[in-house]
Amino acid sequence: MSLKVKAYAKINLWLDITGRRGDGYHTLNTVMRRVDLYDDITVTPTENDNVTIHCDDPAVPCDERNIVFKAWKLFRGLYGKPFGADIDIRKRIPLEAGLGGSSTDGAAVLSALNELAGMPFSADTLTAAGVKLGADVPFCMTGGTAVCRAIGEEIQPISCADFAVVIVKPEFSCSTGAAYGAYDRTPKPEKPGFAEYVRSISGSADAAAEGLYNVFEELYNDPRIAEIKRELLTAGASGASMTGSGSAVFGIFPILSDAENALGKIGYKTKFAVNAL
Repeated sequence: MSLKVKAYAKINLWLDITGRRGDGYHTLNTVMRRVDLYDDITVTPTENDNVTIHCDDPAVPCDERNIVFKAWKLFRGLYGKPFGADIDIRKRIPLEAGLGGSSTDGAAVLSALNELAGMPFSADTLTAAGVKLGADVPFCMTGGTAVCRAIGEEIQPISCADFAVVIVKPEFSCSTGAAYGAYDRTPKPEKPGFAEYVRSISGSADAAAEGLYNVFEELYNDPRIAEIKRELLTAGASGASMTGSGSAVFGIFPILSDAENALGKIGYKTKFAVNAL
């Protein structure tokens, strides 16, 4: 029996680095929200104790470098019994965009393997294990809107007003490692107002849009990111920000039809109009 799942992307409404731990991991204050942009993943159990990975994007490695392989290996270690799988990935989430495209694939596969094995582990157990795959994985397993702290594993679900987004992925990409390296070279003081922003967004999409913040925009100071934000605002977005460590930028719109109408005014090839979930 095969299981087909959707691996949803995320955006960061607020993203700040609050420090660096002794083990090298950076601590964060962030608000993440799931959006209706996703990869399709099909997981099929096999009788052997191996994993095979297929992907329609040739830029995605289909070996031990893929987080999906790491997710299978993590689950196999927890399960303690042979559990082979054939995994097919249909990519829609752009690579190196800050949209969680890798993390969400790993999270979806971890959950799918658990379901196919008969749910031997609770959601809490899998979420706690998922942080070993990456800081965004625990959120990608829970979805919705959440405040995430520490290295991403401290998750507090919150309410947030409904809105739609236009997401733009330019041709250039940003490296997560290089992004954190920029912070290490020039640490930024913690941005004030995080708690106030979290309180403000439950009932107002305008508040969510007005308070958007991403420390990496300051660290990069890249005019190309600023130009995408200007295009989104000119097209009618009430606020715009880079997500994650980039290079994707999103703009907030009241409803999906407004976001869809704005697409024609955006001069970039890779762009999406989707609801925030």
